[in-house]
Order: sequence, then structure tokens, then C-alpha cells
Amino acid sequence: MAKITLIGAGSVVFAKNLISDILQFPELSDSKICLMDIDSDRLKVAKVMTEKVIAKLGVKAKVSATLNRKTAIKGANYVICTIQVGGYKPGTLIDFEIPKRYGLKQTIADTLGVGGVFRGLRTIPEIIKIVRDIESVGASNCLFLNYTNPMAMNCMAVDWAVGVPTVGLCHSVQGTSKQLADYVGLKYEDVTYKVAGINHMAFFLEYKYRGKDAYPRLFRLLKDPKFKKDKVRFEMMRRLGYFVTESSEHQSEYTPYFIHHGQKVIKDFDIPIDEYIRRCESIIKSWKKTEKDLLGGRGEITVNPQTHEYGSYIIHSRETNTARVVYGNVPNKGLIKNLPENCCVEVPTLVDAQGLQPTAIGSLPPQLAAICWSNIAVQELTVEAALSGKREHIYHAVMADPHTAATLPLDKIWAMCDDLIAAHQKKGLLPRYKSVIKETGRSTF
Repeated sequence: MAKITLIGAGSVVFAKNLISDILQFPELSDSKICLMDIDSDRLKVAKVMTEKVIAKLGVKAKVSATLNRKTAIKGANYVICTIQVGGYKPGTLIDFEIPKRYGLKQTIADTLGVGGVFRGLRTIPEIIKIVRDIESVGASNCLFLNYTNPMAMNCMAVDWAVGVPTVGLCHSVQGTSKQLADYVGLKYEDVTYKVAGINHMAFFLEYKYRGKDAYPRLFRLLKDPKFKKDKVRFEMMRRLGYFVTESSEHQSEYTPYFIHHGQKVIKDFDIPIDEYIRRCESIIKSWKKTEKDLLGGRGEITVNPQTHEYGSYIIHSRETNTARVVYGNVPNKGLIKNLPENCCVEVPTLVDAQGLQPTAIGSLPPQLAAICWSNIAVQELTVEAALSGKREHIYHAVMADPHTAATLPLDKIWAMCDDLIAAHQKKGLLPRYKSVIKETGRSTF
């Protein structure tokens, strides 16, 4: 009987999917589910929801809930992380509003760019606390499954600072593979693919239909005047030769080719500025209805078929020795030769009772490696800032960001970072950082 702990269980919709996925495996149906969150109201909703899922499925699983992280992790075989440090207010609003004052536009701002850097800075210390608890009170060989963004930064920090068994999980690979099949009218069951790179900047090195290369079908869409979807990603495919795994919204802010060049480019490529703000506000407005739906209202709760999220499949594979291949975010220990050692890469990963066994890819096509490097530089500097406490590396991380560097001069980048640090510290979301020497990027000589 495995103990499976969800940290950040107040993300109730996602928690419901994960728990439902897990408990629909007969071999996992007697699991001990432990829910933990810092929001007591959301935690109560999550617990009632889980009890209803258990009853609906008619399984023997047990659920508990606690506000204490260490209690939740004690004896856990699996710890699933879905936290959002700082929440929408004040965290996300700070990430958007202060850069906007400097003329820096963003779409999602949770993975890279200045928004991703500051989300990483406030998240990494909390992630490290979680994995330290796993190290001290988790079950032997407890696996940390991270769903929290910025994915690569968080997983990199865990590897550099602690090193407990960890995999970062995202749905962009399986989601995009299905999108591409829909775009060109392929039967998804007959599609195969090979993907590698970094999270949100991984590429379909192969995309095949019934064993034959399906890329010519994708390139034909570039010539179809009626096809107007996913414009940023298709433009990047046109230039790089390969399709990237994460959305056009994200891609527009991971590179210097789009938002910086003005309203015409933004309009031509259908780039939704401030998109994440709108999504968050919509979710908040609909929370009461969502809560009612989650709890089943007066009727029964609905349990959907298993989703394409990898978490339940990994747990099932480890517990039953059922071999599966998933796409995991793992340390680059010789897996992709032309990316930095010990950065975080996303590659096919075999899972069975022996644990996670990532696939060695070799080298990416050089143009793909180059664009990944531009993002990895930001990730590494953010992790360095978070782990070392050196303020100068916050500036350096934002300097290295392709979109920010294309938009702002150095003095504005410095001033923007100062404002962001101050706003975060005022809300208790960042620790104190070592001061830099006035008008320099160094803390000591």
C-alpha cells in the first residue's frame, strides 16, 4: 500500500484529476492519499472531493489532510508537488505589473522571462524545503514528482542542492502530439514521435504516421491560406525545421522575434498579451461553481477516464514493474551532448520497478541546441541566485533573457529588477539578498 502525498492539494481541479487517475488503477486503489496545503479552506474542499472520488470508484483508498508539510511527507513513497508560491495575488500580479511599467509585455510569464525568473526565485526555496523533508522523513527511495513551474529551474535546483530522486512532469509533449495529429487529420493511435530538448523548448525530432515521416504534412500547412492556428510555433518550425512542444503564447516570450517588434507583429501572429492574467481572473470568478461541481452539488461527483498526465502511470509502473515510456524532466547527465551537463532536459524516460531510466539522445540539431542554450542560461542564473543568495545573479538572469534583452537597456533592466525585488520582499515572498556594490554587478571585489 503506497502512501502518495500531494503538496499544493488546494489546486483542487488538478488534484482531482491526479487522484482519479491514480485510483483507477486496481493495483493502486488501496493507496493512502495525503493532502497538504497552506490554505485550510481549499484543503477542506480537496479532502471532501477526494472522499467523494473514493466513494464513486468504490475503492479501499484512505485519505487524510494536513496543514503540516513534514507530517504529510513522513513515510511517503511519492510526493507530488503542485504549489504556486505567492498565488495570483500578489505573486503573478507583481510579475506582470512592474515589467509593464517598463514597457515589457508578457503572455504567460511562468517559465522564462522576467516573470519566470521571479516565480523561480520565490518557488525554489519552498521546493527545497519539500525535498529536504523527503530526504529526512520520506520513505526509502521516495520519488518527487514536480508539476510546478518554472519546471526546469525547480528541477535543476533540486538536483544541484539536494539530489533526491526527482522527475518534472508536463503535458506539453503528449498535448502537442495530439494537436499536430488534429491539425493534419491523422488518426492519433497511429502516430509515433521522438522529442528532446528542455521543458517548453523541446522539439519533435521525429513525427511519424504509420511509420512514415509526417513532417511534410505539417510543412504543407504553411502554404495553406485557410490555416491560421498556432502561428508562432509554425513560424518557428519554418525557420528551425522542427516543431516545438509548448504553445505559441509561450514561444512568443521565450525568443526575441515577436513581441518586441511592435503591435503589427503581435497582431499578425495573434499573440495574446497578458493572457495568464485573464486566465487566472476567469478561474477565480468561476471558483464557486467549480467548487460545487467538484463536490458533486446535490448529485454524484463525476469521475472522468484517466487523463494523459504522466504521474499516475509512473507510480503504477514503479509499483507493478510495468514498463512504460514517459517524457520526463531530468538532470542532463550525458543525455543530450550539446547541452550543458546538469541542466534540466526533457527526454523519453523508461519507468519500471527499477525507477526512472532516461534515454540518451546524443546531440540535438545545432540550431535547436542553440535556442535551448539561450533559455538554459536564464534558468542556471536564476537557480544560482536562489541557492547562493547573490543579488547580482538576479540581474544577470534577466539580462540573459532573450525577450527582455531585446526590449530594455541595461539600466532599465537593473531598475526593473530592483522594483521587483522590493515588491516581493514587501510581501514576504523573497529573502534578503546580499547587496551589490553600487553601480556594479558584483557583491565583492
